[in-house]
Amino acid sequence: MRYLFSVIHDRPTLATPEEDAAIDVFNERLQAEGNWVFAGGLAAPDTATVVDNRSAEALVTDGPFLESKEYLAGFWIIEAADLDVALALATDGSKACNRKIEVRPFL
Repeated sequence: MRYLFSVIHDRPTLATPEEDAAIDVFNERLQAEGNWVFAGGLAAPDTATVVDNRSAEALVTDGPFLESKEYLAGFWIIEAADLDVALALATDGSKACNRKIEVRPFL
């Protein structure tokens, strides 16, 4: 089953060199153990644009969808046998990137 690991950050800072190195080690482990699907870091929330085309005319708004202290800083998409495996990997990922991780299964 596939899971989305959302990396949640609460400061307007990028990863430190030490965090980057730990993330690289974690990524290599995911790849070596067959859990890796895809991952990526995201630019700061102030670079976001929201598009809402649910009405007669599209509305394009600069800035993040939500104004919040916490924001999505990056993500992993992983393959795991079950939720227990995913949670164990997320625990290690949280330690590596020094941020909270939200775990959600794909439908």
